[in-house]
Amino acid sequence: MATANISAPQPNPAFIFETLNAYQRSAALKAAIDLDLFTVIAAGNRTAETIAQAAAASARGVRILCDYLVICNFLLKQGNEYTVTPDAALFLDRNSQAYMGSVAGFLLDERVTAPFRGLADVVRTGRTTLPGEGTVSHDNPVWVEFARQMVPLIFPAAAEIAAMLASDGEMRVLDIAAGHGMFGILMAQRSPKAQITALDWPNVLAVASENAKRFGVAERHSLLPGDAFETEFGGPYDVVLVTNFFHHFDQPTCEKLMRKIRASLTPQGCCATLDFVPNDDRVSPPIAAGFAMTMLGTTAAGDAYTFAEFETMFRNAGYASSKQHILQKAPQTVIVSQA
Repeated sequence: MATANISAPQPNPAFIFETLNAYQRSAALKAAIDLDLFTVIAAGNRTAETIAQAAAASARGVRILCDYLVICNFLLKQGNEYTVTPDAALFLDRNSQAYMGSVAGFLLDERVTAPFRGLADVVRTGRTTLPGEGTVSHDNPVWVEFARQMVPLIFPAAAEIAAMLASDGEMRVLDIAAGHGMFGILMAQRSPKAQITALDWPNVLAVASENAKRFGVAERHSLLPGDAFETEFGGPYDVVLVTNFFHHFDQPTCEKLMRKIRASLTPQGCCATLDFVPNDDRVSPPIAAGFAMTMLGTTAAGDAYTFAEFETMFRNAGYASSKQHILQKAPQTVIVSQA
């Protein structure tokens, strides 16, 4: 019987070429959002010429950008006409209730992306090249932009957490590093007797206060300006929310804050942590594991911690138990730690 001659795949530099040009992908998406391209196309403008006229841009520029967005799976093309993909229609058409184009403003902010242009220097030193402690430096104004722009991205996770921790009874909630305030705000909406205290820098809390009014819970939403490590929490609280915060610091610093939180809890209280939690292999799932790179570039000592690492930190800080809950509508995990 003849043996099939199956040749091994030949080395090909295409993947290297694509990766080195990957900056064009984020730039193209940012340009399309800035031009409201998805909204324009969803409104019925299908050719490069009509899209260009509606977007006040050149036909050549629009044609090349739209073709590139087809390659990137944000648009579809048939003949000379473009349409938006289902994901783009839901999340990038400004007329959609789930529009999240605003997140590009923070994720591609120069104050966040700058260290990645010299990442070798970051790797050599093991810390960000941003001034001070990086993005968590004292009262960093980048978090005002975060608070204003990131609500659409975090809303599904905030809704899941609010449902998970909901109560019909009296409940005091401390929202640490509240930012936009949506985690506490949706808790207040879901639990009608919940009283929320939002802790963050004063300029950031101004955004949280606006959102509390917009969502109708201002009378149960109070502000606690200051640094989470220095400000007295008060309490006792039934729930302390720590959302997307621990990853900015090394483990001893996290444990220090965990102890402070535990001291502010009722005997039956809990700390609810939302974070990017990779598997023990630290390379899966991709989004959670890859978040460690964000922390390498933007902080002095932050990381993406596994559940085993979180469990150890909480145990060292005196908590009785920790349980993880993988969210259905966000690439993150909630860890509920009992006092």
